Amino acid sequence: MMRDNKSKTVLQLVGVVVVMAALAWIAVPAYSLFCKVTGFGGTTATAAAGSDKVLDDYITIRFDGSVERDFPWQFKPVQRTMKLRIGETGLAFYEAYNPTDHAIAGQASYNVTPYSAGGYFTKIDCFCFTLQVLQPGERVQMPVTFYVDPEIVQDREAKFVHTITLSYTFHETDMPDDAQAKLDAEQGQTTTVN
Repeated sequence: MMRDNKSKTVLQLVGVVVVMAALAWIAVPAYSLFCKVTGFGGTTATAAAGSDKVLDDYITIRFDGSVERDFPWQFKPVQRTMKLRIGETGLAFYEAYNPTDHAIAGQASYNVTPYSAGGYFTKIDCFCFTLQVLQPGERVQMPVTFYVDPEIVQDREAKFVHTITLSYTFHETDMPDDAQAKLDAEQGQTTTVN
């Protein structure tokens, strides 16, 4: 009988560990989905086209850019602020520069503050949707096309927002296989020429 109780306890503990591991595994994608649906945490919405409704109310968009620690790129918004009518499509540019002597891949993460406006800030197209690779000494301007959903004026909290800040942070990522193969081929040609 004592042995049965120990076996039962061990099975229960193993079950708890399995359930906890499963919850931990699903937590990140579930939270990400929650943020995309609700705009929680400054997560933005996406759309295939601009808004079909433009209001006479104006809103100011601030742009911010940074890089993670030890990431060698220089990254900043070309324009710091923009004033748009709510629902009007905006186009802003960020500039990235790779001052190193080798190609580097980067991916931008983003958020919107205040958080209550996150679900109403809608991106149509953005450099943050794809991985970016900059060659040595390359400087590029990367666009983001967006609008603020007119539904913001119906939200209890967000309707009082007059300024929204769009922030990006670039992080280094592994070089994609196709880009790495191209670099290897170019370096091989350079080596054979020398």
